[in-house]
Amino acid sequence: MTFIDLRSDTVTQPTLEMRKAMANSIVGDDVYEDDPTVNELEKMAADMVGKEAALFVPSGTMGNQIAIMTHTKFGDEIIVNAKSHIVKYEVGAAARLSGVSYSIVDNPDCRIHGNNVHEKVRGVDIHYPETGLLCLENALTDGTVVSLELMKEAYEAAKEHNIPVHTDGARIFNAAVSLGVDVKELTQYTDSVMFCLSKGLCSPVGSLLCGSKDFINKARKNRKILGGGMRQAGVLAACGLISLNTMAKRLKEDHDNAKYFAAELVKFPFIKLDMETVQINMVFFKIEKDGFDSSDFAEYLLNNNIKISANPSNEFRFVTNNDVKREQIDIVLNTMNKYFS
Repeated sequence: MTFIDLRSDTVTQPTLEMRKAMANSIVGDDVYEDDPTVNELEKMAADMVGKEAALFVPSGTMGNQIAIMTHTKFGDEIIVNAKSHIVKYEVGAAARLSGVSYSIVDNPDCRIHGNNVHEKVRGVDIHYPETGLLCLENALTDGTVVSLELMKEAYEAAKEHNIPVHTDGARIFNAAVSLGVDVKELTQYTDSVMFCLSKGLCSPVGSLLCGSKDFINKARKNRKILGGGMRQAGVLAACGLISLNTMAKRLKEDHDNAKYFAAELVKFPFIKLDMETVQINMVFFKIEKDGFDSSDFAEYLLNNNIKISANPSNEFRFVTNNDVKREQIDIVLNTMNKYFS
């Protein structure tokens, strides 16, 4: 049975081209750094984001945590946004794995500004931990994109204090498309960056952590510590090459579909949605209707082969991706219309 899955872009299926590439990939032992397909992927990734080197890792969370481990030492404090993925969705891993604490920036716009960095950096005092890292994010978990100007501002503020910067760029190619710039325009304002292949870029597994050669050499050992050393990983890296060569170039279609979806959803008088927040492939909205039951709604859609995530607060996130075309969106809208009528 085929479902229309709106829960996330992590649910994307590998393309037919990817499946063929996996079957035909040339592989070696990546822990020995002799898997040619992984090596090719890492070089391509580093070149695309303007960094010296890259490291193929199983997941975005691992990539972020390796970055924190590599940049910091036990007892440091890292500056992070309150709603960032690192804080909300990575199981408190930075404290457990790297022994660091969080200095939380909690702005209404979910962004870290230059003045926040200056305010959060610890002075020299026997009572204080050292500030070891600034963590930025682009695109944000709310589906909006941080401007070049703001990334530059935060980066330069960190550099005034000689603090390294890491960017969780899980969807940084989406951010670049939204801003209409080359991804290097964004990654110039960070010392390291992680991006996912397994979201809108459709690979079944994998993310890349990019930075200087020295940083990646250290990161490679930290990947091993976390159990992320892979062997014949070229079967996965083969998909990653297609993600970067092909799938990164089609993300605008997902963004356009999200905007179309949002424009149709607001036609329901009880759906509250801010069109200005639809900047990548995510549509956030709330249903304010007497007697509405989000669980019943989700079950009805599931019975009609549509998967969503139910939320007791009646807030929803629909995510477009390579497997959700305009025709599927119209099917969802028609099904919703039947439910509400």
